[in-house]
Amino acid sequence: LEPQPNMINLLSKIFKNKDNNYYFEDFNNYKKNSSIEKIFDLISNIPENSEIRYVGGFVRKIINKEKVDDVDLATNVIPEKICEILKKNNISFYESGIEHGTITAKIENYKFEITTLRKDILTDGRHAKVEFSNDWHEDASRRDFTFNAIYSDLDGNLYDPFNGKADLKLGIVKFIGDPEKRIQEDYLRILRYVRFYVNYSKIDHDDNLKKIIKQNINGVSKISSERLLDELKKLVLSPGFLKISKDKFCQEIINLIFPQLVNLKIFKDIDNSLKNIFEKKDFIFLISLMIIDETDNSEYFIYKYKISNENKKRIRFLSNIYSKNLDKNIFKEKNLWKIFYYNGKDYLIDLIDFQLFQKKKLDKNIIQLKNFFSNKEIPKLEIKAKTLIERFNYKEGKELGDKLKEIEEFWIENSFKISDKELNKIVNN
Repeated sequence: LEPQPNMINLLSKIFKNKDNNYYFEDFNNYKKNSSIEKIFDLISNIPENSEIRYVGGFVRKIINKEKVDDVDLATNVIPEKICEILKKNNISFYESGIEHGTITAKIENYKFEITTLRKDILTDGRHAKVEFSNDWHEDASRRDFTFNAIYSDLDGNLYDPFNGKADLKLGIVKFIGDPEKRIQEDYLRILRYVRFYVNYSKIDHDDNLKKIIKQNINGVSKISSERLLDELKKLVLSPGFLKISKDKFCQEIINLIFPQLVNLKIFKDIDNSLKNIFEKKDFIFLISLMIIDETDNSEYFIYKYKISNENKKRIRFLSNIYSKNLDKNIFKEKNLWKIFYYNGKDYLIDLIDFQLFQKKKLDKNIIQLKNFFSNKEIPKLEIKAKTLIERFNYKEGKELGDKLKEIEEFWIENSFKISDKELNKIVNN
């Protein structure tokens, strides 16, 4: 039987069991952190019956021995009271999710997402109208998957109303309650299912669930491009992403949601050297591998998902090279030096890594070039406008700018070297 709301406080003190012991040490390590301890102490002492617990991804990752980044917390204290106590104690926070009960606080290097217990009043597949609650079971019931509805106190004692810990151990990605209802509450859960499946599942997809997902796939069109891109980023950067190349159903769903990922199969059967590179690359580079082809596909992706200007530049840099027949001279050292000079080291390393993935094998010559440029600094032309003004009586203006450009072009073509004799010849020409 599920615990009733008035039993939660009692249960939270007695649900410690032998199965929990193997990860208590991990929770204790976080308990020692002064920032976490401070948040727990402050919120636990707001009203007399206030409670706060870890929840969601934080608990799931601790149990699964994964690296933890942000700290997800749930509390029965209303958001206004949380803001009041944070402000009183000079803790920085922002209220971007306050309408849904979430306050984000930051202490030192830790970010805390503190969400008040809630229940859904109205959902439309994209947004939910919520009402705050004191009922931990009610809050758990509105979550997506069983292993995301596990709560823990500061010591690691669990409240696990849907046996999420067992599902996590068995590798079962299970929706809470009716899968179709959960999906229709928020269609982004289809994409979240793919992420959790490739990272945690040890069993085949349930045939009925596959049918439900396909029947509801059009609902994803209700989701904002920002939320879709954010969830895609979590998927691509997750440890299990490469497993997607071996799962036909997950590939199908991703291609239906993101048809611009035309090169999704580029990660299939890559060797260990490329896996090592993959793990070090960021989202924009990995997306570039999947969207760049001979069409304007990458431009459409950039437009649809509102990519930042800096990231547009990175994608377009690679697209301009790989959307047409590759110049046979592009990987000659002299040409790479020019790219290095004009675009910088990061862009050059992107280009080299992109080529390694295109070839799908370890190319020793290209690896040598990567190692060579990784230890280089961008050359600097020592000849400035001041040099021409003081040594050659130039005056500021267009003629000075044109001559500096001519000198720079010679210097670049001459492997970033120029002698006084060569300088005099250019200046007096």
